[in-house]
Amino acid sequence: MADPMRIRAQAAGDKATVRVLMSHEMESGQRKDSAGKLVPAWHINEVSASHNGKVVMTADWGPAVSKNPFLQFNIKGAKAGDKVAVTWKDNKGDSRTDEATVS
Repeated sequence: MADPMRIRAQAAGDKATVRVLMSHEMESGQRKDSAGKLVPAWHINEVSASHNGKVVMTADWGPAVSKNPFLQFNIKGAKAGDKVAVTWKDNKGDSRTDEATVS
């Protein structure tokens, strides 16, 4: 995966809106390839986000989430210059973390 995540965080008042685009194939394990064999499940199953090192959001996902998922959430009390980090882990043990600065 060349670019695992793109994170944008924008402050507005006393909160920041965080938008995350994750690059992942997200196979459900129910699709068949051209030879008729099942394509093994491969999907993100854990997502977490932190604001200045403190975890502010966690999510458990399953195989029904689309390819290259998009996630948006708000963080109360965030301001310009703060750091937001997002981490995901898939069912094969691969994980990615990326960080952005709130603008």
